[in-house]
Amino acid sequence: MNTKHFESVFELAKTRNFNRAAENLYITQPALTYQINTIEEEIGFRLFDRSGKGAVLTPAGEQFLATLRDVDNQLKRAIEQGQNFAFRYRDNITIGMSMRSALYHLPRIIREFRKDEPSISITPLFNYYNSLDSFLSGETDILFSVQSRVSHIPDILIHDLFDAHIYLVCRPDDLLAQKEIIAKEDLKGRTLMIGGGSPAPLKKLQQEIILDPSVSYFNSNDHDTSLTFVASGEAIVLSPGFLNDHNPEFVWIPFDCDVKIPCVLCSHKTDNRKSVHKLISQILEFYKDIDDV
Repeated sequence: MNTKHFESVFELAKTRNFNRAAENLYITQPALTYQINTIEEEIGFRLFDRSGKGAVLTPAGEQFLATLRDVDNQLKRAIEQGQNFAFRYRDNITIGMSMRSALYHLPRIIREFRKDEPSISITPLFNYYNSLDSFLSGETDILFSVQSRVSHIPDILIHDLFDAHIYLVCRPDDLLAQKEIIAKEDLKGRTLMIGGGSPAPLKKLQQEIILDPSVSYFNSNDHDTSLTFVASGEAIVLSPGFLNDHNPEFVWIPFDCDVKIPCVLCSHKTDNRKSVHKLISQILEFYKDIDDV
C-alpha cells in the first residue's frame, strides 16, 4: 500500500460510491475499483461490502480505517518534520533523557553548542522508562544513564558524569522541609514510598528503613506515582538526585547515608561524527562543575 491507496480508501469510505469517489480523486471508476481490489488482496480481507447502492465499510474495514488514519497522520507529521530538518539543519543528534535532572541542565548546554554549530539539531527523547532500549536500537545517539544499567554492554563508550546522592522529597509545607539534612530517625511515623524502579543501592536502603516498625510504607509503580503521593501529602519518598527536575512543588533535602549512584553518559563506539564528540565534550565539561544534580 502507498499514500495514494490511503486516499482511495478514505474517499470511498466517505462517499460510499465508486463513481463519486473516483471523480473526487480525478481517476476513472475502473481504476479506483482495481485499487480497492488490490488493497483487499494484499491485506487479506474485504474493506467494503459492494451493492447496487454503493460501498459500505465492513466491520473489519471500519477498524482498519481507524488505524490507517493514525498511520496517515503520523506519516504526514514525519514528512513535515523531515522538511523542517532539511531546510534548517545538516545533521541531528538525539539524546535519551532517562535522568530528569538532565532536562534541567540540557537547555544551557544546547545554547552553548549551537553558538558554534547552528546547523546541527539536538533532539531530546523523553522516554524515561525505555530510554536504554531506544539507545541500543540506534534510535538514540547519546544517553544519560545510571552506570549499573550500561556497564555490561559492549560496543559503547561510557563517560563518567557524577555520583548521585540520596534525597528525601517532600512538599514545601512539610515540617521536614525545614531541615538541612534528614536522618533515619526523622522518618518515624511517616509513610515512605518504595520500589518504583529504584536502583539496587536505594532499594537496599529502603528495606533497611522499613525494618523499623514506626515507619510505614507503600509500594510504588514508578517515580511519577511516588511524586503523586508526595504531592497529595500522603507520603514522602527517598530519591536519587538524578531524578530532580527542580519542580518547585517539591523540596529535595539531602539524606544522611553513604549511598551514591554513579551516573554516566553513553555513546556508540561506531558513531564517529565530530559533532557528537564535540557535544559529549561540552556536556562533560559542563558537568565537571556540578555536584550531583
